[in-house]
Amino acid sequence: MQRKTSQYLLPVFKNGHNDSSYDIFPSFPLKSGVINEGYKGLAQEILGKKTVILDGYIGVDWHEVCTSLGAELQEKGQEVSFIHVKDFLRPENEISVLIAPFLGADDPLFGHRADIGLSAYFDQEKLKNLELDENADSNIIYGTGAAQTSIEGFLVYFDIPKNELQYRMRANAITNLGFSSPKDHKQMYKHFYFVDWEVLNREKKRLLPQISIVVDQQRPNHPTWMMGDAMRKGLARMSKRYFRVRPWFEPGVWGGQWMKGKIKDLNQKVPNYAWSFEMIVPENGLVFESDGLLLEVSFDMLMYQERENVLGRAAKRFGDEFPIRFDFLDTFDGGNLSVQCHPSPAYIKNNFGENFTQDETYYILDAGKGANVYLGFQKDIDSAEFKEALVHSHNSKEVLDVEKYVQKLPAKKHDLFLIPHGTVHCSGVDNLVLEISATPYIFTFKMYDWQRLDLEGNPRPLNIERAFENLNFERRGQKVAETLISKPRVEASGKNWEKIHLPTHPDHFYDIYRYDFDDEVHIDTQGQCHVLMLVEGEKIVLDTNGAEQVFHYAETFAIPAAAGNYSLINKGNAKARVIVSFVKDEMC
Repeated sequence: MQRKTSQYLLPVFKNGHNDSSYDIFPSFPLKSGVINEGYKGLAQEILGKKTVILDGYIGVDWHEVCTSLGAELQEKGQEVSFIHVKDFLRPENEISVLIAPFLGADDPLFGHRADIGLSAYFDQEKLKNLELDENADSNIIYGTGAAQTSIEGFLVYFDIPKNELQYRMRANAITNLGFSSPKDHKQMYKHFYFVDWEVLNREKKRLLPQISIVVDQQRPNHPTWMMGDAMRKGLARMSKRYFRVRPWFEPGVWGGQWMKGKIKDLNQKVPNYAWSFEMIVPENGLVFESDGLLLEVSFDMLMYQERENVLGRAAKRFGDEFPIRFDFLDTFDGGNLSVQCHPSPAYIKNNFGENFTQDETYYILDAGKGANVYLGFQKDIDSAEFKEALVHSHNSKEVLDVEKYVQKLPAKKHDLFLIPHGTVHCSGVDNLVLEISATPYIFTFKMYDWQRLDLEGNPRPLNIERAFENLNFERRGQKVAETLISKPRVEASGKNWEKIHLPTHPDHFYDIYRYDFDDEVHIDTQGQCHVLMLVEGEKIVLDTNGAEQVFHYAETFAIPAAAGNYSLINKGNAKARVIVSFVKDEMC
């Protein structure tokens, strides 16, 4: 049976890219001959190694890996002993007890970031007694956690991107770490986010300097791979030039049609697109290219190895965590988002283990006639009455008169709405929102969802109680216009260019600027990582220390702090407008 995979599976080879459109498979170039394809060449690299460790992330198809490598090695006359590290795991009931504190009990969405190590999953006594077959030409220890055996060997690390992992999850092709059977997909994702990814990311960081070969296993029977030294050198180069993560796209119950119409290479068979994961770094990957071959690694590998180069002064505060998120919310010919808010810094830390909270802004990349956003409370809001109305609507399924409680504000292109934690908000229809935010991205407390079902026909969970533990009822009346709508001002200008400050709220740790220019502008990172997007215009050329790269309308990219100075050159026929976001100096 053919395994289901993501509709945006990274191709093996880089196809020709239209130089005037958004690229859904961006890549960073490496020299010729660095990336290889297929199990045959991989088997050749393993040949002659007495002990081989095949480790990797959750979701890797180990059956395919071992069957394919075994066949290739057998063809070369090798006697191979395969040892599955899964056989050394603790029993499932013990692992269940181990991870229970992090799964949020019966909460349908939220848990707490796990602080346990991968070693806790294994029976250490069994691992000590692991015996290799001295008569075999090669002993291959394989599976997620294989390096936990502490046996020295040639380390090959298999990775898959988060979008492919989630498609395999929905196809019931994978399970959570240490378990034999899949569960409800929403519960599996919660388990992945709060437990598996936390545990395995720490293990990936530990192994990164030791990896002899890294393998991208997302394409069935067509892995791409390269030597670990080449990957580490590629990450080092990237950390001084630029990077653009591979975006991916998801439909949703409120999703719209803007991305389907504007981004040419998207699958048109889905009903809509609600989100584009432009730069949600816990979920996105980075793609390397050599001779047209593509290989993807997770973004965190760059942070584990090069966080000082990437973040500069902000690395002291954020460590391995990339602080800023860019994503699209598309409601063109779609629906309103849910009425929602986000947690305070103390709440998200105490309840979920996150190090900083989900402070957001809505930059309106495009808007239809009559578009609006819901933001802040009406002047005469009564919190008890509002909660009673929400609970009644939820229980009775009656439509809520949202505008009785929440302000509805007109939205037009290039407006910036400020949404610090505790602010009631949602996008209305006919907006293409560029959401510029702190990186946390799942901590949305929905209070009202317009009586909709999700795409599977199930009620969407609400979080009224959590919302009321975080709502700021001082953000009401005239204060909304005064404090939650950015007031742009020109900070500097020259011949055919302007540097415009779009001030954010004091609670936001990041700032936002926009450069409007006809020809080119020169920018200094000043020891900060800059996240950018061309929000108006056709295309620009980025020049970092003499290396050039083209970016198109609506593409997100970043300039590491270590790049120092860079230039943006307008290659379109109209004025270019580029958003730049970075951590505020006082927040580093």
